Amino acid sequence: MPITKGFRALVDEAMAQVKTYSVDEVKARLNDPKIQIVDIRDVRELTAGTLPGSYHAPRGMLEFWVDPASPYHKPLFADEGKEFILFCGAGWRSALATKTLQDMGMANVAHIDGGYAEWVKQGAPTETLEERKARASGCG
Repeated sequence: MPITKGFRALVDEAMAQVKTYSVDEVKARLNDPKIQIVDIRDVRELTAGTLPGSYHAPRGMLEFWVDPASPYHKPLFADEGKEFILFCGAGWRSALATKTLQDMGMANVAHIDGGYAEWVKQGAPTETLEERKARASGCG
């Protein structure tokens, strides 16, 4: 069966319908308590590092973690006072995920243009898994 709409068309459609922030826009808001940065990359991608203060929600579980009716729901996502800014490796998965969350009814969601690759390319701050674990345990 031939593919009638490729990934690029899906990403382009999503990008036209979601809020997209530049690296500089997100970097300027890193310490803003009204945002939650969400890393939707696969756990294997985390070895490269992540954004400081980000929350890991793997793309495959995102809809289940967001939906309060799901047995996998994470209360973090019920905070309507926060804006959730998603990122992935290059900005494609995060565009699709942001569109999906909008389709679920979330208005407080956006993503980072270019993803983690663009974040690193622009020299924005990152943290290692060890630094994240130390911060989470209060030892850092």
